[in-house]
Amino acid sequence: MIANRGDDDAGNVGERLIQRGFDLEIVHRDGDDVIDPAGADLVVMLGSDWSVYWDKVANHVEREAEAARAAVASDTPMLAICYGAQLVSHALGGSVQRASRTEIGWFDVTSEDHELAPPGPWFEFHVDSFTPPRGAEVFATTDAGPQAFWLGRTLAVQFHPEVSTEIIRRWGDDSASEAEEYGVDFDALYAQSEQLAEQNRERCYALVDAFLDRVDLL
Repeated sequence: MIANRGDDDAGNVGERLIQRGFDLEIVHRDGDDVIDPAGADLVVMLGSDWSVYWDKVANHVEREAEAARAAVASDTPMLAICYGAQLVSHALGGSVQRASRTEIGWFDVTSEDHELAPPGPWFEFHVDSFTPPRGAEVFATTDAGPQAFWLGRTLAVQFHPEVSTEIIRRWGDDSASEAEEYGVDFDALYAQSEQLAEQNRERCYALVDAFLDRVDLL
């Protein structure tokens, strides 16, 4: 799994992968860790508070983009989440830009693939959006833009299926500027997240299971 230091909790996704027999190895994108998909059964790219187009992280972005392209070249399955989905889009010829509409909280996602991502509330925490690469099959959207696509053996999702209430609270505690700028009531968001926690876990497990089945892993 590729993540930022201090934000490398794979939550429900990691929990389900362990249940399905995977051993998880964390590689940090913001350090000197080698990012090399060689030998991996599966690559998971977690989210980040970065933007792909920031000059100050350009070297890290290109290093991870090279790993994404290597995974595609070797036909290694990838599950890319939020920033990870944006990074994959960038790496494979799409683009990333500031979103016209910020999504922070639970949003109804329209999905054409109910087995993989049933329509309904999924957790969002992003200010950017992606234009998917050529050949990608977009199957989920919100008014803010694309939410999920398939390309080969890569699944990229803008929403966060992995989140637990603990992860959401940690992100909220670190997001005073977002609360002020975008008018997010994090106390209300925490309460809603508690109510949706079990439903979200079940939906995340279903997404992981469907993904593994479709890329023929285990």
